[in-house]
Amino acid sequence: MPIQLHVEKIASELNLKVKQVFATAELLEQEATIPFIARYRKEVTGSLDEVNISDIRNGLIRLDELDKRRDAILKSLEERELLTEELKEKIISAESLTELEDIYLPFRPKRRTRATIAKEKGLEPLALKIYEQEDFDVTEFAKTFINPDLGVNDTEEALSGARDIIAEWVSENKEGREKLRELMAHQAFIYSKVFEESIDTALKYKDYFDWKEHAYKAPSHRILAIFRGENEGFLKVDIYPEEETALNILRQLFVKTILTSSKEVELAVVDSYKRLLGPAMETEFRGVLKEKADKDAISVFADNLKQLLLAAPLGQKRIIALDPGFRTGCKLVCLDRQGKLLHNETIYPHTSDNQRKLAGETLINLYKKFEIEAIAIGNGTASRETEAFVKSAIPEKGLSIVMVNESGASIYSASDVARKEFPDYDITVRGAVSIGRRLMDPLAELVKIDPKSIGVGQYQHDVNQSALKGKLDDVVISCVNAVGVELNTASKELLTYVSGLGPKLAQNIVEYRNENGAFNTRDGIKKVPRLGEKAFIQAAGFLRIKEGVNPLDKTAVHPESYHIVEKMAEDLNVKIEDLICKKELIEKIDLNKYISDSIGLPTLEDIKAELLKPGRDPRKEFETFQFTEGVEKLEDLKPGMKLPGVVTNITNFGVFVDIGVHQDGLVHISQITDKFIQNPLDVLKVHQKVNATVLEVDIIRKRIKLSLKGSISAPEKKLVQKKKESKTVEDPMKKLLDKFKKYNKN
Repeated sequence: MPIQLHVEKIASELNLKVKQVFATAELLEQEATIPFIARYRKEVTGSLDEVNISDIRNGLIRLDELDKRRDAILKSLEERELLTEELKEKIISAESLTELEDIYLPFRPKRRTRATIAKEKGLEPLALKIYEQEDFDVTEFAKTFINPDLGVNDTEEALSGARDIIAEWVSENKEGREKLRELMAHQAFIYSKVFEESIDTALKYKDYFDWKEHAYKAPSHRILAIFRGENEGFLKVDIYPEEETALNILRQLFVKTILTSSKEVELAVVDSYKRLLGPAMETEFRGVLKEKADKDAISVFADNLKQLLLAAPLGQKRIIALDPGFRTGCKLVCLDRQGKLLHNETIYPHTSDNQRKLAGETLINLYKKFEIEAIAIGNGTASRETEAFVKSAIPEKGLSIVMVNESGASIYSASDVARKEFPDYDITVRGAVSIGRRLMDPLAELVKIDPKSIGVGQYQHDVNQSALKGKLDDVVISCVNAVGVELNTASKELLTYVSGLGPKLAQNIVEYRNENGAFNTRDGIKKVPRLGEKAFIQAAGFLRIKEGVNPLDKTAVHPESYHIVEKMAEDLNVKIEDLICKKELIEKIDLNKYISDSIGLPTLEDIKAELLKPGRDPRKEFETFQFTEGVEKLEDLKPGMKLPGVVTNITNFGVFVDIGVHQDGLVHISQITDKFIQNPLDVLKVHQKVNATVLEVDIIRKRIKLSLKGSISAPEKKLVQKKKESKTVEDPMKKLLDKFKKYNKN
């Protein structure tokens, strides 16, 4: 299908201008990245943001896949000499995979079915005659098809075969399938039952041992939980509407009279629904529910990951990092301001008083020797006890002692990346180094591990892994390029996510840097093997050189726009370095003077903003945080306690909060605010500091129920109300039906 038709369709779906979509499609075709297009091609796209651009990209991919399937179907029909002009027109006009497959279904090559066997017995004319539902003697006519040589021994066998053929026609009827889809979307229930033999081993699915609810109302986390229980062999799951309602819909479509022939058709309709159409619709509807649940879960994971990657960095500090432990001791490492490992050893502050004293002496000596500015402590086993030990050993005011989320640190320490960086150290040292570096710069460290290992999602192992990877990769790329990368210190892993680079060019940059020293200018990367002009244009604006020859190299101003800044400085009769950060001078710039055919106000406004705050980091300032002293384990908790905590994970059903007792507490969605919300992400972010009230503590099951009611500030409460009003307008049934009708389009 011509690209113009795709562009027009996507523009209509996304409510964008055709020229915006077309321009974006052209840039994507030229392999421009989403961050580059959003940041440096605003005039071309009409200032589309990354979300718009990714939606356009996904739309183009979807329509391309639809075209490929359409072409394959046309080729198959043509080869089998089944393609008529009318059928071809229907196929070309199909707007979704579901519609396309419905059209193709009667012509799809089939294995031998009861209908095909009946046709082989010569019963298709009988089926056609009955299907017409005219007034004739069905039994007498059926007798004429008795043929023992073909396996038709009596009238009933003839009628049974005819009904098999009619049942298949009913199951392949496009209108019938569409009406049943609509019924499924409106009235299907999801049922789950536990297998009796699994009752004792399936306790985590206890809520679903005998469960029934409208499928359209079931939230994504519940759908995924039930399907997981089914996949693990604990639950039997069925999804269907009331049978009689479905049959009445089919009767209205196919049973035309009250004649004997119509009764045969009705028998075929009932058989078709129970044997063919009902199971087919359930399978398809399961796919829709799973796709929707996957999409919701992936969206939650992506939002959480973005917040985690953009967590406030402490910055370049000399750090002691501790990976705590009781019997095995605490692995301690000292890092310089660039994250380089200077020293490592193991201390044992929790095994005996004597060892605690020795550990304290070691800690204070290293603190002084390396002029330590902050201490990072992993939040795993023995974290609170280690925090108390550190505070007693170094009772110095102003020293930042920070608990660091170590989720995924063990994945990094055992990875090829860690082994290459620290070939002479074991995984405990690597893990401690990762904890310290996470405090300095979470983004730079977290890009080294698979995002799925960070632990901020829900049911991430149950969702479509390809879709999950694509979404999370988009998030990492977006975050890395939003922050920018210091060219002379960035790791290969961080450079990999820079627009236009990738792993090979990132490796080449690091190797060139190691052999030739630091880059003095952005242009210098053109000397890197295999890094051509195309990659340079894509990457340059996102790379920073703080101590470069050209002061603009530390900003997000793209080299292709340097001449504009040079002209601005010339017009003000100052040097470029004298212009940067000088608000009184920058405010004198008349941007309209610099508008040209290729440069418009959006880019010029970005340039002005960069001159005011060169290389600005979009992340928030780092804030220290302290848990309540004396509350370090589950046994210390009592209902009614109010404790400071940190949001560690957000799901559709609630949020998890670390209150410093080695076990995150759950705040159910109903306990987040005093007002109704549908999505916790409307008011909370990962790493957000909150004040939680303990509702219930289950020490045996290690579960904590918390509430955040009353702890959200007024502006956030307004946001909750606003979100409620905007989200409750849409009928969830209509939303699911629309999703069903557009099956495989999103």
